[in-house]
Amino acid sequence: MWNRHLLDPRPRRRVRAAVVALAISLAGLATACGTPSAAGEESSSGGGTGAVLKLQDPGNAGPLAYAKREGILEKRLKAVGASVEWGGSYASFTATIDAVHSGSVNVLAGAISPAVGYLANSPDIKIFSVTDPITDPAAPQTDGLVVAPDSPVKSVKDLVGKQVAVNKGGKGEYLLLLALEKAGVPVDQVKRVYLNPDQGASAFATGKVDAWWAIVKAYPEVVAKGARVIVHGRDLDDRDLTIAAARDELLDRHPEAVRVYLDVLRELTAEAKKEPEKFENVFLKQGPTAVTGPRLELDIATAKYANIPRTVTKDDGANIQEVAGLFQKYGVVSGSIDPADVLFDLDAAGSSSPAASG
Repeated sequence: MWNRHLLDPRPRRRVRAAVVALAISLAGLATACGTPSAAGEESSSGGGTGAVLKLQDPGNAGPLAYAKREGILEKRLKAVGASVEWGGSYASFTATIDAVHSGSVNVLAGAISPAVGYLANSPDIKIFSVTDPITDPAAPQTDGLVVAPDSPVKSVKDLVGKQVAVNKGGKGEYLLLLALEKAGVPVDQVKRVYLNPDQGASAFATGKVDAWWAIVKAYPEVVAKGARVIVHGRDLDDRDLTIAAARDELLDRHPEAVRVYLDVLRELTAEAKKEPEKFENVFLKQGPTAVTGPRLELDIATAKYANIPRTVTKDDGANIQEVAGLFQKYGVVSGSIDPADVLFDLDAAGSSSPAASG
């Protein structure tokens, strides 16, 4: 005799209803939590279902800080179905690389030197833009090998047997190696002490190192405190250009979004050369990130001489080889780099972004 429950359709209807309810619940959970996908294609609070440019926090000055405050990138990226996410702050390119590994950043800026070490081991980013070095002698200096005011070190030759703080595999180490070669000083006769910028500043201030190659913000600060400069990077054959790089998958799938980023950066850099004042203290006029007095005057003067970023060309491969070759020569990196593998031709891959008012 058939079981009456097998003939009764009501239990089956209840089962189907439960399955539907479970499916709806799971769909809602997936929407709330987000579904992992390839870097650069996640949805963002900024809108859009295409590329997501993940950028580090730009701080309180410069073209990208201005773009963030005014929402310029958000507006321009929306025109190509993309969006932007602003992330955390990082002390150096090397520190930013950790964020690239974790997926928190997929577009980053820095110099060739720190990129060389990364690319020799993890070729998952490519350089799409470079900025040529400032050569105008009237422009303020932006780096230098510094010693204490009363230091016996008067020239690079006097560094023999001394300790010099540099950022490992970064611009500071690159420039020190160049300076030692130019002066004819054997590299192994000078001890390189690897410290990040904050650690280098502390070690120099407390006399734990004899010299320090100070760069970017650290340089004007230490000079203002009385440090004496032995040599500047501009005195050397510096091939370590400023670069912009991005994750491979972002460049391969969404070059148009990266093009928008570069277009905005170029336009605002040109604007900052003409009106540098409005690109300083963008978010805060007071506080630890605000600059005033001589430091503000220096930053304004430096911005007037800034070169505008450009897309890379095959000729830039020579600069990469020069930097990588010096690092290989002295054991900073062991792997070799083929420029063709690390340069991305944005002009060939992505069309120009649509014109839009900023």
